[in-house]
Amino acid sequence: MELKTGVSKQDIREQIWDYMESQNLADFPRPVHHRIPNFKGSYLACQNIRDLEVFARMQEVKVDPDKPLEGVRLLALQSKKTLLVPTPRLRTGLFNKITPPPGATKDILRKCATSQGVRNYSTPVGLDSRVLVDLVVVGSVAVSEKGWRIGKGEGYADLEYAMMVSMGAVSQGTPVVTIVHDCQVIDIPEALLEDHDLTVDYILTPTRVIATGCERPKPTGILWCKISCEVMGKIPILRSLRYRERQAGKDVSLQDEPRHLLGTGSQQPPPLSTVRRPQDPHQPESCSGQGEDGPSNTVYIGNLPRDARVSELKKALRELGAVPQRLTWQGPKRRAFLHYKAPTSAQQAVSCLQGLRLGAATLKVALARQQKAGDETGSRADEPYPDCHSAVSDL
Repeated sequence: MELKTGVSKQDIREQIWDYMESQNLADFPRPVHHRIPNFKGSYLACQNIRDLEVFARMQEVKVDPDKPLEGVRLLALQSKKTLLVPTPRLRTGLFNKITPPPGATKDILRKCATSQGVRNYSTPVGLDSRVLVDLVVVGSVAVSEKGWRIGKGEGYADLEYAMMVSMGAVSQGTPVVTIVHDCQVIDIPEALLEDHDLTVDYILTPTRVIATGCERPKPTGILWCKISCEVMGKIPILRSLRYRERQAGKDVSLQDEPRHLLGTGSQQPPPLSTVRRPQDPHQPESCSGQGEDGPSNTVYIGNLPRDARVSELKKALRELGAVPQRLTWQGPKRRAFLHYKAPTSAQQAVSCLQGLRLGAATLKVALARQQKAGDETGSRADEPYPDCHSAVSDL
């Protein structure tokens, strides 16, 4: 399709969306505006990935959760490849690994490839999981034959890739594929490209397989100066990565961070209240579900170094933006408990603290639940202990 002159990225998005709707090329969910558009023929376009040698020889495949990429997710599962799918809006981490049940039928595999399957058949992958992604598949609103890509405008695909670079999960040589309708392949002015924009190596449409030969470098990591404080507040795992990169001596100044806070990572909250107390030595090795009182607002921190100081943990919590209302320190038992105002705050803290290290030790992080008086373990009434079925980072 022909573009109007003097366009911006948003102009291109609007023209693509309008054209696909007006020509009835769009498929469920509609309207396609403000989405990675699903299109008629998307399944056929996905089948073309089998013609790529890179797909045949790769084992770990990261595929975005967009509807038009469902066919690729299914092919990856049918080919017994490891399928990684980003968590929606990165709210609870970066990846989920899709794990079909043993002996899964074709129908079950199809369900695993859907958004519902991503929710029901997945397990989170932590920052220290040493994932090496062989192939990246992303959705696009528009793409050029030179490999220049425009997404829906929220920046998640670009940010996910930059975070994977930061984790060591991808390199400049990791191939990137996008799947679009033929009408989405257009000329994109080079002047619209920015340093954080992800480029693609292959474009698959219902009728074509395009090797772009793109020589423009892909992002080499997270450009913190492009990240706003608002985005940091919405993505806990981004705070974890920022903490690590600050510890490594990198410049992690944010786009709109006040100058007097640079180097601290966040505004200094009120001093934490610390309770030090001994702990009953009996701690159950397994537990199930939430307590009878509902979701917990307490987070368990385990595997503390023997020489750890409470001040070190407080500093890390401040820098990660996960400061609790109260902290219970049990250093001799190598654990602590973080008490938050609400269960949602506690769950967000669990996500934010994935892979947290003190010294050489990677800490165990889990939601806690309440024990009742008279529990057979002999512990004190209402004493929290790890909820083994919550999201635990033991990486």
